[in-house]
Amino acid sequence: MCSLKCCSLRAFLLLVLCRSLQISEAEGKGEILPPTIQNIIKGYNKYLRPFFDNGPVSVGMSLDIASIDTISEINMDYTATIFLRQRWTDERLCFDGNKSLSLDGRLVEMLWVPDTFIVDSKKSFLHDITVDNRLIRIYPNGTVLYAIRITTTVACSMDLTKYPMDKQTCTLQLESWGYNINDVMFYWTRGNDSVRGLDTLQLAQYTVEDHFTSVSEAVYETGRYPKLVFHFELKRNILYFILETYVPSILLVVLSWVSFWISQSSVPARICIGVTTVLTMTTLMMGARTSLPKTNCFIKAIDVYLGICFSFIFGALLEYAVAHFCALHQPSSKEIPKDEDEGTEEERNGVLAAVANSCSASDNMNKIGSDKGSKTSISGKKERNKHSGCSSPMSIMKSLFCIFDCFHVKNPYHIDNYARFSFPLSFIIINVFYWVYYLYF
Repeated sequence: MCSLKCCSLRAFLLLVLCRSLQISEAEGKGEILPPTIQNIIKGYNKYLRPFFDNGPVSVGMSLDIASIDTISEINMDYTATIFLRQRWTDERLCFDGNKSLSLDGRLVEMLWVPDTFIVDSKKSFLHDITVDNRLIRIYPNGTVLYAIRITTTVACSMDLTKYPMDKQTCTLQLESWGYNINDVMFYWTRGNDSVRGLDTLQLAQYTVEDHFTSVSEAVYETGRYPKLVFHFELKRNILYFILETYVPSILLVVLSWVSFWISQSSVPARICIGVTTVLTMTTLMMGARTSLPKTNCFIKAIDVYLGICFSFIFGALLEYAVAHFCALHQPSSKEIPKDEDEGTEEERNGVLAAVANSCSASDNMNKIGSDKGSKTSISGKKERNKHSGCSSPMSIMKSLFCIFDCFHVKNPYHIDNYARFSFPLSFIIINVFYWVYYLYF
């Protein structure tokens, strides 16, 4: 029983000792603060905003972009390190003097600060090496300068239709979380010059073409809140993609044309070139999509070009298949007999002669009918005019025979000759249309 009382007494004494140490520590902390700061903090309520009963408090903001670390097309976001500076006037912090007071960043917990947050931020953190990267500065008229260094990952909606010749416009939006426009007003301290650092910024794949600021309001169910928006336009550098994707794909297309100069009897050589170029082009197409979203609903410019190159390479392989098939069905195609040409010509002349005979017969019948009839009607004139133009069907038939004759392959070895001219010409024409469209439209 005596031991239980001793334990209770020891616990009570320990509690009293801890309480006395906390009081002495608080008093010591108050003694460390200079008299000017003690007078400012005395009676200050950090839970009430400045001008609580006299209208909204104006908060000016400015940014310094230290770096833009990554711009991800897969996640459609960018990661940037920024210096955010906020200025406002708090009449409760006025003091006598002509110099500003630079305080330790940890004293910011004793003051009222705006509840600013970054819209569309996925992940953000405040740098704390070696201490929290905060700056608090108070001026004699009560103006407060509050600066922090943060790294944030912000969502950016991208249109990759013209990738890699695209331009992306991203934003950095700042809003007040709890104070509406009746409590707080945001403004840029220097207009478009409020954001600095982009002119000297070096990015891996992009160039900053333009940037500007704007002031707006965010409307939610709970009210209207102040919002500042910083817009910046990024243009992608295409040189990397030209060397990495476009030039290799063009060389593969040109390599597939080498088979046109190889003899059709060299089956292994031509098949090897065709299959190798097709497989290499497939690998190149797969590699070009590794850094892009997998579930995008739009066709990119690089996909169009790779598809064109793949079509030409596959077409070169099909060209040899057609030429080889025709050569197998015409084993003596190198020396086509004259009898075959004469037979084709006689068949064509026979068809034309039959058409001519039918036309002359119809003309004779029309002449007999016109002599017997005493009166001519308008329909009779139209009928004679219709049959009198019999030369027109003959000319049409001749034209059709000429067209069909162009597609008729007399010698399969001429297919390669046609391909040597048609494939490069069509590829050049398509390239002209492709680059003009995606670069200027």
